[in-house]
Amino acid sequence: MIEDRLGVITDEVSPTDLIEALNFAVLNGLKHVEIRTINGHNVLSLSDQQLAIIRSETERRGLFVSCIASPIFKCALGTGNQVSEGDRFNQEEVSVSEHFAMLERAMDIADQLGTNRIRIFSFWRETDPEQHEDEIIKHLTRAALMAASRGKLLLLENEPSCNGGFAAEVARLVKAVNSPNLRVLWDPGNEQYGNRTSYPDGYSSIRNLLAHVHLKDVRMNESGNPQATPIGAGIVPYEAHFRALHRDGYAGLFTLETHYIPEGGTAMEGTAKSLQGLKTLLANLRAQTEK
Repeated sequence: MIEDRLGVITDEVSPTDLIEALNFAVLNGLKHVEIRTINGHNVLSLSDQQLAIIRSETERRGLFVSCIASPIFKCALGTGNQVSEGDRFNQEEVSVSEHFAMLERAMDIADQLGTNRIRIFSFWRETDPEQHEDEIIKHLTRAALMAASRGKLLLLENEPSCNGGFAAEVARLVKAVNSPNLRVLWDPGNEQYGNRTSYPDGYSSIRNLLAHVHLKDVRMNESGNPQATPIGAGIVPYEAHFRALHRDGYAGLFTLETHYIPEGGTAMEGTAKSLQGLKTLLANLRAQTEK
């Protein structure tokens, strides 16, 4: 069951209060958490003492840290042809070489929090990403070798502001690196944010490469622009996704990363609405299966 593998990024519940986010997870039957920012500080900048507290508070609630949701390789290649950038999650822009130092720190943090999974990206998007694939693959190959030496799994997320913006692109990069230490973090909501079809087109590209799934939904507003919405209320075809994941034997984790905050409300309220939408969707799916 998906519910047995479901977690949340803590700052999607509370950007300032880790304990509040952990208690929300327990109250709602979630099993794990991802750590991205704590009280405005990126996970990579946290001290060893802070990390020890996070692990202790997480484990005593029966939860576990599933992934370090880092901003690694959310930086420019330095070509001068960059056309996009996105959220750095409270991490200053630094060079590619500095991001490799960040990766070393991320692996230390993963050890301290009891996980082997680290999310990464594929550099701010260039005018023509394919022209830079050799350089990107070189960097990702080096990163995968570093991960292999430490027993870590790097998860490359499809992020429209990056060169691996969409399923076909991240699939091509992961296949080229050809390492068991680099897999795809599939976010169908991100695919739809970029006006691409997440299913069947996107999913078919990454179905044999994925090792983690983020869950968010999106709708088009009156201006035709993508906007976060509770899961089940948007255009991501989640029922088809879940059927396909089950059919294909996906046994990995799912994480809520909704980005949805209702007007005048809070991140917790938005995540709670998304979680309820997801549970309703899953109940409907089970009912259809049982017929």
